[in-house]
Amino acid sequence: MRLVRSLPFMDPQQLESLYDAFAPAVHAFALQLTRHDESSKDLLQNVFLRLARRPRFTILNPRSFLLRCTYRAYVDLVRRESSRQHTLDEFAREPSAGFRVEPEGDEKIAALIERLGSLPEEQRAVVHLKIWEQRTFRQIAGILGIPANTAASRYRYALDKLREAMRLEDET
Repeated sequence: MRLVRSLPFMDPQQLESLYDAFAPAVHAFALQLTRHDESSKDLLQNVFLRLARRPRFTILNPRSFLLRCTYRAYVDLVRRESSRQHTLDEFAREPSAGFRVEPEGDEKIAALIERLGSLPEEQRAVVHLKIWEQRTFRQIAGILGIPANTAASRYRYALDKLREAMRLEDET
């Protein structure tokens, strides 16, 4: 009597091709969410490990699917922590690891990147998907599992905060 049914898992070559094509985007998004290089690499590994263990299925939009998986893996990570707020507070105390500016880079760009790192996680995620992934609010909503209007609002609030922070910086 057989107790376990064998499932045909994803073809290793298909998984490798997905990894080669989308790992940089998944890692960049994970880095924006976690603001910690090691945690973002763990999320990247977790996303592709989960994918490898799933039965075969057709992915219609692989990039969006993987970004959504990344966000869900991040939410799972946060839920495993003692409390979500505690985790976000810890991330907020770390310097932004998502973007780097060359030492001889423009000071305004460096200040803007620093301010971007100080945004709340929900706004940072939307800004990253909108600017670096060039996603529509509808696509962002699908990836993050929120209404499109909420995605647009978070983006607007983030831009307002960045504008205000840069205005205050210019005044000093």
